[in-house]
Amino acid sequence: MANSEDRRSARTQKNLKNALLRLLKEKELNDLTITEVAHYAKCNRVTFYSHYKDLHDLLAAIFDDYLTELIAHFREGYRSVERFSADDEHRHLPIFEFIYQNQFVFSLILKGEVLPGSQNQFCESLVQTSSLELKLGEATEVEIPALNYFLTYGSLGFFMYWIHQDFKDSPEVMAKKLAYLQSKMFKEAIVLDE
Repeated sequence: MANSEDRRSARTQKNLKNALLRLLKEKELNDLTITEVAHYAKCNRVTFYSHYKDLHDLLAAIFDDYLTELIAHFREGYRSVERFSADDEHRHLPIFEFIYQNQFVFSLILKGEVLPGSQNQFCESLVQTSSLELKLGEATEVEIPALNYFLTYGSLGFFMYWIHQDFKDSPEVMAKKLAYLQSKMFKEAIVLDE
């Protein structure tokens, strides 16, 4: 019985998330109501409140889902290798492809206007992953954590540029550009044992 309740709960959460994303394409978050989102998700306010405290909480849950998946794509760029060169554009490709496939959501996350702090959440996810799983292959004048933050938050600006260009360049072109920029900061990184 608990399994069917878990599946029903997960389905309701998915429906609420999909409803909010669809409605955000038409209206600003502050113009939406819980009743409207619940109705679109084919449930009621009581059901909504059994899962989320408000629309910001629901949006935060959506962002968490996408950022978790983003990290999986980030890891895909260096899976099955022991080390990689900074100018290896293929390392960046999975993350650019994922963002490109989910342009609307990442525009919301990266602009940081709808849910304050979402830009930092994006960057901190990448900083934490790279600081635990990667290390530079050479000595550097700058402390590794400082370089990690610089590269990650600099990449945020790069992603913002892509959004402002309406994703004009392909993921392949953007991966190549980012690899070029990062190759000016370090030569090689080593993947730490998992």
